[in-house]
Amino acid sequence: MNSNTPDVSVVIGAYEAMPYLIRCLESVEAQTLPAGRMEIIAVDDGSTDGTGEYLDEFAARTAIETRVVHQENSGGPSGPRNVGLGLARGRYVFFLDADDYFGEEALERLVAMGDRAGTDVVLGKVVGVNRGAPKSMWKETLDRADLFSSRIKFTLSAQKLFRRDMLVRLGLTFDEGLKTGEDALFTMEAYLRGSGVSVVADYTCYYLVGREDGKHVTRSGSHRLRFDSARALADLIAARLPPGPQRDDLMVRPFAITLLPQFGPSLLRQSEDVRKEKMELAAPLLKAYWSAGLGRRLKVHERLRLACVARGRLDLLLDVLRFMADKREPEVVRKGLRGRAYLAYPHFGEDAGLPDSAYELTVREWIGGKPIEVSKPRTVTSITRRLVRRAGRAARSARRIPHRAH
Repeated sequence: MNSNTPDVSVVIGAYEAMPYLIRCLESVEAQTLPAGRMEIIAVDDGSTDGTGEYLDEFAARTAIETRVVHQENSGGPSGPRNVGLGLARGRYVFFLDADDYFGEEALERLVAMGDRAGTDVVLGKVVGVNRGAPKSMWKETLDRADLFSSRIKFTLSAQKLFRRDMLVRLGLTFDEGLKTGEDALFTMEAYLRGSGVSVVADYTCYYLVGREDGKHVTRSGSHRLRFDSARALADLIAARLPPGPQRDDLMVRPFAITLLPQFGPSLLRQSEDVRKEKMELAAPLLKAYWSAGLGRRLKVHERLRLACVARGRLDLLLDVLRFMADKREPEVVRKGLRGRAYLAYPHFGEDAGLPDSAYELTVREWIGGKPIEVSKPRTVTSITRRLVRRAGRAARSARRIPHRAH
């Protein structure tokens, strides 16, 4: 590796990013990683608010080697990121959104982790500023996280450290045909095809900023774009993994995070035409990839809604959504010798076309403010032993009862 090669290329795609861009760039300058070990590649995507001019001013005065590209608006974040990636020279690449900013030690810690662990992707703890941010994957720092059992599949944004050699070797770029979810597709492929993923959870590396002007890209776009995103991610997972537990583990992400919100209580306020269109858009995806194993990885209300969609039963789905919108809580019902737990959402136990298995509690849930644990199914052998023990106790009790005199 050439001694002049930077450790990190920070790629910033910027569109109408003022005044957020100011703090963003200040956070790069404030890094504890020395300026000579970084480079910035900033792509002004046809801004008209002074973003391009500010980038030029910054490049002229900063100690960090900075290249600014001005281009016509591309219509999304993929184009600028791909341009920046094509110009990057660093050992690693970090895609920094122009609205957001780094913690001061972020790049130093992320690079150190990647070098120590030898992994191709490094996640740094993210917190939200005026918006939510994923939290479940930041419980512990890990040199190597297991993709299937960990929570990293629920953070697929592009704001991570990627080893550039891996991206080049795999020919990984952002899909410019997708208008939303392009980062999820890119990151999941890096997870699946790269040489491991690390997690830095003991330091806040990235601040995810909610724009007060409402222009954040994830807030825009029609529902059709969400279905495109879910389909692309599910297709990628299926292309890389055969049917089975590992595929089911990852399919939770496109189904629960991308697809399921389209069938939430807000559907009750939408027109009949939109409802029918959503059902039609979801049908081929569910036909291709919905499985019992995937369903058992979801909460009951999640599985139940998707089961309604898979069966084309908009009427049953709307009943479930009304129950949820009224903030009603289902009764916990235990059935059978094995004591399986079910949540009695609408149409449970009825001949409405939904099996009891759609209502079975398979992951821990909270009902009435209390956790409802999944009962450990008793095996036939254990049930038989329990019945034999019960019969034995009854026989011994009978022998102890004295005979009455006649």
